Amino acid sequence: MKKFRQNDDVIVIAGKDKGKRGMIVRVCPDDRLVVENVNMVKRHTKPNPAQNAPGGIIEKEMPIHQSNVAHFNPVTKKADRVGFRTLEDGRKVRYFKSNNEVLDI
Repeated sequence: MKKFRQNDDVIVIAGKDKGKRGMIVRVCPDDRLVVENVNMVKRHTKPNPAQNAPGGIIEKEMPIHQSNVAHFNPVTKKADRVGFRTLEDGRKVRYFKSNNEVLDI
């Protein structure tokens, strides 16, 4: 079970975008995450008439390593660590380490 999943609310703790918050758009297999409005770059693209794609300068999100982000705890309004716990019914869930609140529903 991975600590980060799609649609998790995270905050950047290191790098040029430190302090920014966003939702995880995509989880890459090499321990990288694409977070909305974080690590934005400008790509110069050629027009592609076969795909009806115009050319120009496109701003898009690039992956960021998962060690540079942390889960955002809405109760404490801070970055928080996540642990794993097994419930009574046998489900394995993630929980915040600071207040023991379950992250998965």
